[in-house]
Amino acid sequence: SRNLQKLSLFGDISILQQHGSISNTYLGKVDPDGKKIKQIQQLFEEILGNSRQLKWLSCGFMLQIVTPTSLSSLSNPIANTMEHLSLLDNHIPGNTTLITAVELERFVNLRSLALDFCDFTAEMARVLADSNHVPLHRLSLLVHSVSIMHKSLDSMPEDENWKALTRNSTNLRVYIMAFDVKSDDMLRILKPSIPLERIHFDSYITCVSGAVVDLISRQYDKFLTHFILMNDVIDMSGFPDLSDNRNEDPLVLLAWRCTRLSLLAVHGYTVWAHNLIAIARLRGSDLKVLEVTEESIDFDQGELADQDVDPVHNLIEQVSLGLGRPWHAVMDIELLSVFTEPTRHFYREMQSFSEGI
Repeated sequence: SRNLQKLSLFGDISILQQHGSISNTYLGKVDPDGKKIKQIQQLFEEILGNSRQLKWLSCGFMLQIVTPTSLSSLSNPIANTMEHLSLLDNHIPGNTTLITAVELERFVNLRSLALDFCDFTAEMARVLADSNHVPLHRLSLLVHSVSIMHKSLDSMPEDENWKALTRNSTNLRVYIMAFDVKSDDMLRILKPSIPLERIHFDSYITCVSGAVVDLISRQYDKFLTHFILMNDVIDMSGFPDLSDNRNEDPLVLLAWRCTRLSLLAVHGYTVWAHNLIAIARLRGSDLKVLEVTEESIDFDQGELADQDVDPVHNLIEQVSLGLGRPWHAVMDIELLSVFTEPTRHFYREMQSFSEGI
């Protein structure tokens, strides 16, 4: 491992989830005395301890492989020259974190960082904002309802911390994926000074509110390029409508305000056909990806009542004209470019986002 420059490990928890929920009970059956996990932990720490050229260390959802003491195995010269670090694990018990602000002080050369949002504290933001740290270019944060439940949002960076961080790192861009996070929590998390370039909401229980989408479009209009809304909540009353009781549809306002928007993907929220046409016209050919599942699209009564116009054909034609290229709705959710198990999608996107400096 002395010549190793890049180490990337991803634990596909969806395989384990097929056997039921991931829990200590399940892991206890596989490794009753915990010897296997300890051996793997030791091997991982040996790899880190023997490294002499490591620049990129990425560990995602490797259940219990990375521990709060793992990074101490890295020598100071290696920690000082590391350029990318990602440590992600939603299933750490209690308030345990994989890295502390004190440990982060050694990583003065980091260009990109990926962490669980609850682990990214105000103190960490202060460390990264220090003048002895090279400017950070990419920050990927996973906000998970499980983490918020076990940890808290009390230590998260406030707006002044984000301002200080962006003063030192003027080219910093942030990618956030929020998984089943309540709208009230999102409104607390989304500070005005975050240079938010990409955001992805994925829901099985909790849907995003129009107020959150509206806040994003107002605060991050200069930065936002990617906006993804995925909802798999089983609700017999139909998909949630973000424009409900509003004069303007939040997604249309997002397309109007966020002039750098290049990717918009929606599944499981009602998207009215006339609003979809408006979005296509507002962003035109700059909107490189517009993916909306067929089942998410709805037509108002006026469109359906017109006997002379096929509403579906008209939608396809008008959106295609707006974008300046052929367009059609996504017929099957599995054909969505963003359709995959959420942690896998985040890890893959985080890697390409971090490499794109």
